[in-house]
Amino acid sequence: MTATVHEGLAARELLPNEHAVDAGYVTAAHIVTTRDRHGTELLGPVGLDTVHERHEGEHIAQSAFTVDWPARKVTCPQGAVSVSWSDQRKPSGTPITRVHFALQDCDPCPLRTQCTKAANGKYGRTLTLLPREQQQVLEQRRIEQQTPEWKARYDVRAGIEGTISQAVRRTGIRRTRYTSLAKTQLGNVLAATAINIIRLDAWLTDTPIGKTRTSHLAALDLAA
Repeated sequence: MTATVHEGLAARELLPNEHAVDAGYVTAAHIVTTRDRHGTELLGPVGLDTVHERHEGEHIAQSAFTVDWPARKVTCPQGAVSVSWSDQRKPSGTPITRVHFALQDCDPCPLRTQCTKAANGKYGRTLTLLPREQQQVLEQRRIEQQTPEWKARYDVRAGIEGTISQAVRRTGIRRTRYTSLAKTQLGNVLAATAINIIRLDAWLTDTPIGKTRTSHLAALDLAA
């Protein structure tokens, strides 16, 4: 829904410079498309740099490999150069690149057990790369999101999640009480109004959001 959300915001001229979202709305493609199409920075955690095989102890992650995009070659931490570079597409249509290393290089490697368990008799370690711009953005974000500065920026998302949680718990906003789209939309507006009233009262009475008094539930009559 990331692209759909941004297209809707663009149509209403409400696109932000920075949009904080949870992990379910972030991929390398989303980051690049949102930046290039809308001029908005998509702020959210991307998936960790992992491999599919299970390894005991540390494993050599993809970030340890050096990619030479113009030459269509990849060099491993031990200096071995890939022997195969194949542009493919996932069943979903997403373009990817499969990179293989020779079994002759991987078999005698002292780091093999930390790198690959490939046993197909043809290749050693295999890498899957996204298109160049997406891959580079992904690697950059993985580094950034480990820093205190990035985590401080993303702290704003906690407030958003808290608001969503409160709306779900207090108003049951995920299930409509009505049978038409217009009434459902009105119900959502009234539920949001109720949450605003509850939060305003909590702020005026210096009551922590997580401990709003039971009497505040009277405001939910607006959404009933």
